[in-house]
Amino acid sequence: MNTTRTLLASAATLAGVALLAGCAMGGGPSAGPVVLDPDAKLEGEITVWSWDVAATALDRLGAEFEAEHPGTTVNVVDVGYDNAYDKLSVGLQAGSGLPDVVTIETDRAPGYINEFPTGLVDLDPVLGEAEADFDPFKWAAQSDADGALKVAPWDSGTVGLFYRTDYFEEAGIDPASISTWDDLVAAGEQIKAESGHTLLSLDVATGGGFQMLLQQQGQGLFDENGDITVNSPEAVEALTLLQTLNEKGLLKNVKGWDGRVTSAKDGDSAVTPEAVWWIGTLLGDAPELSGSYGVTELPAFEEGGVRTSNSGGSGLAVPAQAKNPQLAAAFVDFALADAGNQASMMENEGLFPSYLPALQGQYFAEPQEYFGGQPVYELFAEQTANIPAITFTTDNAEASDIVANAVVAAVLNGADPQQALDDAAQQIATATDREIAE
Repeated sequence: MNTTRTLLASAATLAGVALLAGCAMGGGPSAGPVVLDPDAKLEGEITVWSWDVAATALDRLGAEFEAEHPGTTVNVVDVGYDNAYDKLSVGLQAGSGLPDVVTIETDRAPGYINEFPTGLVDLDPVLGEAEADFDPFKWAAQSDADGALKVAPWDSGTVGLFYRTDYFEEAGIDPASISTWDDLVAAGEQIKAESGHTLLSLDVATGGGFQMLLQQQGQGLFDENGDITVNSPEAVEALTLLQTLNEKGLLKNVKGWDGRVTSAKDGDSAVTPEAVWWIGTLLGDAPELSGSYGVTELPAFEEGGVRTSNSGGSGLAVPAQAKNPQLAAAFVDFALADAGNQASMMENEGLFPSYLPALQGQYFAEPQEYFGGQPVYELFAEQTANIPAITFTTDNAEASDIVANAVVAAVLNGADPQQALDDAAQQIATATDREIAE
């Protein structure tokens, strides 16, 4: 199931390097604006780029689309994750070389949308009427400044709290009693006292979940004006939480993705705050832990606050240079704005829908044996519409690296969270010529 995670997780370093390399030359030529006609006759063929299980899902749905629309052909090419962003950046820069449909991860979409404003087709004429049916965070993140949808929402990275039921039982803690992060910290101290286990395993060097905690509070690294917000009160609260966890001995610092998976398999920590796709990781890499896990909502920062966030996810876009944009947009609509098709991608390929009507399907209410019969997908389905929308910019990748250094300074080296984030904000301002939000 690691292939599912490969699609959903952000892989910020690789994608960021590819994006910056492609954008460095200033935007390049454009094929010009394409206006979609939702009533256009559908014929001919299209080529779709994706990777891993995403490509598998689109290939399966492509055959169904062809059956429903005689005279059409859908060619799905697995371009591989390592090549996808290099190819996309070069193609947008050159104004040629791209297929009719491309896959773009959500955290990378705003960079491409902003840097190549005419490089992707406005999908509103085909999908606009369905806006209320999609994850609002994904729709906002994948639209341009004028509100035009440039990347259609596909799968969501809705976050919950995975917990070891045996550790909680041993410590005498009811997971339902955990409603805030303060509650969880207190529970972590009790669990460590009873069992010796830490509360969380995180890779601090990559930011240790800081941006997930920030988005939970409705903020990103930048505000809607593009100003820097990494030193906001909400950001300080998120970083202070991570520092407190480490100071109390409740955080195990691991290295990279493999470190996190190994830590889960070894049972090092009691909880994992992560997206729905972590289910696939547990099923694939830790089948021996079946019956040892439960899922609840992410703790809020204050009573009654938001209890979810986002980690990962992707969408489908139609490049302006597409040879058959009308057919391409129709296929995107077929795959993503259909409850049955979206639900089928969850059941067959593990891609959690951004299309909210799909979440009402029976599959999402079914008990899951691995989680002791808990209908865990139902919880994620209920929380998807609550994911706070945040702003991304073309400088998110560079800012993320700087913020990760601030997290290391505060969590591992004891720096004051406010000072560490003030320093990070100034570094980002110097590197990007952006203003720091007041």
